[in-house]
Amino acid sequence: MIFDARPCELGEGAFWHPVHERLFWFDILNRTLHSQEQSWTFPHMVSAAGWLDAGHLVIASEIGLLRFDLVSGRHEVLVHAGSPATRSNDGRADRQGGFWLGLMGKRAEPGAGSIWRWHRGELRRLFDGITIPNAICFTPDGRAAHFADTAKGQVMKVALDVGGWPVGKPEVWLDLAPEGLNPDGAVIDSEGLFWNAQWGAGRVAAYAPDGGFVRAVETPGAPQSSCPAFGGADMKILFVTTALEHMDEAARKAHPASGQVFAFPGIARGLPEPQVLS
Repeated sequence: MIFDARPCELGEGAFWHPVHERLFWFDILNRTLHSQEQSWTFPHMVSAAGWLDAGHLVIASEIGLLRFDLVSGRHEVLVHAGSPATRSNDGRADRQGGFWLGLMGKRAEPGAGSIWRWHRGELRRLFDGITIPNAICFTPDGRAAHFADTAKGQVMKVALDVGGWPVGKPEVWLDLAPEGLNPDGAVIDSEGLFWNAQWGAGRVAAYAPDGGFVRAVETPGAPQSSCPAFGGADMKILFVTTALEHMDEAARKAHPASGQVFAFPGIARGLPEPQVLS
């Protein structure tokens, strides 16, 4: 079902706020943050969020991380990251209260992207040489992180220490390239299933902890599914953002739900997004 019909050129960063109990999502290319009730436009591209407290979000932007006031609509820069040639893409809070930020070239230049972690005021670059960072999410026990390079079609897995910092080198956990699938945003549910939006396939696919395919939920009329998030009062609604980007007029007419946000009740139970510790 369609949850919100406002079309996004590049819908991303679906995020259920556990205090306000409402969904937030982004239209990256139009520099906009949406919720059910409101929209806010920024001077820079914005793409993902976590919650700092009841009144403030941390927002990933093309200039770094922002502190955003939900009441006043004002923002300030928490920390700069990247360069004028990059923008933010995927991002998510980890179980230890850190926030992971993916940066990429504004034209998806090969290898220009990187993944960073911000925790208690400290920003570190974790991985580089990535083209399109995506699928940042964390196992329920907080002991491992996933991320993808959409351009390679691979999802990685890396162990985390008790503080949430990576230990050792990431390894390929799920190789979707042989199937021609493009891993975009992802989230892990309470049972440990990895739910991955697959750009161009019009679906969110679930994989078991061993990487085995379990099931898929389609986004009819919207082939460019981009980011899933669980929410609702019981955390059993799967929300999915989609995009219009790269579609000509004929394609937009053929896929009329593109750019809209979907909601699928009763799919699985998600986990609340952790509070980001500043």
